[in-house]
Amino acid sequence: MAKPLHEPGLVLDGFRLEERVHRGGMATLWRVTHPDITMPMLMKVPRIGEGADPAAIVSFEMEQMILPRLSGKHVPKFVAAGDFTVQPFIVMESVAGNTLYERIEALPLPYAEVAEIGVKVATALDDLHRQHVIHLDIKPSNIVMRSDGEVVLLDFGLSHHTQLPDLMQEEFRLPFGTAPYMSPEQLLGIRNDPHSDQFALGVLLYFFTTGVRPFGESETLRGMRRRLWRDPVPPRSLRPDYPPALQEIVLRCLEIEPAWRYPTMAHLAFDLSHQDQVKLTARSERLRRDSLGTVLRRRFNKNMTTPWPKAELAVQHSSAPIVAVAIDLAEGSADIKYALRVTAERILATLPSARLACLNVLKQGRITIDTTLDESGHNKHVDRMVGLQDWASPLRLGNRRLTVHVLEATDPAAAILEFAQSNRVDHILIGARQESLMRKLLGSVSAKVAAEASCTVTVVRPTYIDAAEKPASRDDRAASKSVA
Repeated sequence: MAKPLHEPGLVLDGFRLEERVHRGGMATLWRVTHPDITMPMLMKVPRIGEGADPAAIVSFEMEQMILPRLSGKHVPKFVAAGDFTVQPFIVMESVAGNTLYERIEALPLPYAEVAEIGVKVATALDDLHRQHVIHLDIKPSNIVMRSDGEVVLLDFGLSHHTQLPDLMQEEFRLPFGTAPYMSPEQLLGIRNDPHSDQFALGVLLYFFTTGVRPFGESETLRGMRRRLWRDPVPPRSLRPDYPPALQEIVLRCLEIEPAWRYPTMAHLAFDLSHQDQVKLTARSERLRRDSLGTVLRRRFNKNMTTPWPKAELAVQHSSAPIVAVAIDLAEGSADIKYALRVTAERILATLPSARLACLNVLKQGRITIDTTLDESGHNKHVDRMVGLQDWASPLRLGNRRLTVHVLEATDPAAAILEFAQSNRVDHILIGARQESLMRKLLGSVSAKVAAEASCTVTVVRPTYIDAAEKPASRDDRAASKSVA
C-alpha cells in the first residue's frame, strides 16, 4: 500500500531518489536517476499521509491521465507513472530553465519584454489547446523559460481534457485554481472554456507590466467573486506611459464575458507580436474603471452570475448514459458487490458508449474528528479508491468509460444523490442489504436513493442462484430490481 516517500537513496521501479527539490501542500518533487535514462528527471509524489487533502489525490489522478497524452516542446516529457496500489508517482523531464516566478522581484518589467513573454506563453497555450487540454492554473510558477527561450508549461493537476473524465469537477463543488489568476467562469464552475487560460495570461501581463495584480491578493471566495461584475483599474492610470495597444490587448484578455476576449490564443499572440496593427478601441484610452451604473447592471444581471452553457457538452442521448454504481467495500458485502458487477456488466453490454462512475462513501462522524489514516497507517481515501478499481477491473473498461469517486459525507444517501444530480447521472445502481432492526428504525441508503433520485435507480439484492450458472471465482448471488 502507498506510503509517503521521504528517504534519499530509495529505488522505486528502477528510479533512485537523489534529493528532494520541493515540498508543497499537494505533492513533493524529487530529483531521480535511472541506469537506462540519461535525461535529467523529476519524480512527483502526492501527499497521502495524515491530513492529506482529497483534492490533492484527485488532481494527481488527473495529471497521471493527462501528461502521458501530451507532446511537443511546450510540455515536459513524460517518462513513467506509478499506480496507487503500490506507490503513486509521475516521472517527467526536469526542464532546464527558470520559472517566471523568479522574475517577480524585478517587476515591473519593460513593456517589450513582457510582450515577448506573452507571445511565447500564448503560443504554448495554443499548442496545449490543440491537444484538447485547458490548463486552468496558469501562473508564474507554472511557466518555465528554457535556455533557448521556449516556454514550458507545468502542473496539469487542475487541467481539463475535453476527451477524458473531469474528476475535479465531478467530485468537488468548490472551484480550484490560484485565486489572483482565476477567471470569472471558473468561479462559476465552468472548466471547459479555453478562454479561462487567456484570462489568466491577461492577469500575468497586467502584473508584469504594472507590478500590481489586477484583482489584488484576495483569497476568499467572496472577494474573488467580485470579478464577476468589477473590472480592474486600467493600467494607464497606474503608469501614464503604458502603450495604448498593450492596454487594449490586456483589458481584452480580462473581459468578464469570455466571448469578448480573443477567439484563440493564436489571435492573442499575433496582436502581441504586431502591436502597431492592433485595432484600438475605447479600452486603449481608459483611465478609470467602469461606472457604478455598469457595475450594478452586471451585479444584478442573472446571466452574469450563473454559469454559461457548457458548449462542449452535447445533449445526453439514450445510447450514451452516465451510470453510477454505489459500492459498499466493507467486509461481508461480497454478495452485493458481485450482484452489482453482474448488473453493471449487463447494462454496459448493450450500451457501448455508456460511462460508468463507481462511487463509495467514506462516512464522516457528525461530532467526532475523523482521521485520514486507518489503524495500519494507510490513507482511507486511497484505500477506497483502489478498492473501487479492483471491483471494476473484471469489466475491462478504459479510463474514457470508467471513473472512481470516494465521497466524504455524514449522510451517504445524500452524497450519492448530490453526486447524481451534479453530474447529470442517468442511472444509479445501488445494493440493498438484508432486513435488519437498524434498517427498519433508521431506513436504508438504497431506499432513500430510490425514493428521491431524479433518474432511474436499480436496487440490487443478493439472491441465491444455481451454482452451475456462476463462475468458480465468483459469489453465487445476483439479482436486481429496477425503480424508475
